[in-house]
Amino acid sequence: MIPVAPVTLADARVRLEPLGTHHLDGLLAAAADGELWNLRFTSVPEPENTAAYIETALRHQAEGHRLPFAVIEAPSGRVLGCTSYHDIVPAVERLEIGWTWYAKSVQRSHVNTTAKLLLLTHAFDTLGAKLVGWRTDNFNFASQRAIERLGARRDGVIRHHHPRRDGTVRDTVMYSLTVGEWPEVRAHLRWQLDKPRSN
Repeated sequence: MIPVAPVTLADARVRLEPLGTHHLDGLLAAAADGELWNLRFTSVPEPENTAAYIETALRHQAEGHRLPFAVIEAPSGRVLGCTSYHDIVPAVERLEIGWTWYAKSVQRSHVNTTAKLLLLTHAFDTLGAKLVGWRTDNFNFASQRAIERLGARRDGVIRHHHPRRDGTVRDTVMYSLTVGEWPEVRAHLRWQLDKPRSN
């Protein structure tokens, strides 16, 4: 797997660009669309913590185990949310996709499918990853359904794994997709994006 470095990934509707401090106002607006920080099982920062959230993501990038992106509506330039490659392990040619959240108004639209197609294409076809993983809270059923719609396989549950913002401890549901499964999943994601839909 080649080194994971900042890159912009885009199609006609969605652009993923390296996250920076200049995205602060856009992330604040996206998170306010639905007041997503009130969901105890997500990583969406509270307004007063959004600058620190960006700083943490950039520190993780500097440490070499995360590459954060702002998710942008390409025609308008509006920030829709963010996502990351993380837990990057070149020795076994593996990385994960996570720290993903979107403004409520674009959830269950083409945005997540498009962003994941861009990320997976880059991970498998450019970086040379052999496996891409996801993890989510055991109570985040919407996230689990979204990951499963992508074609990822549920690997299992790590119990009592990570603290939530409210002080409770979550079980973590793990998913993965191998490079051998990628061609079929790529075709399915393209089909999903090409079929008629409301958004």
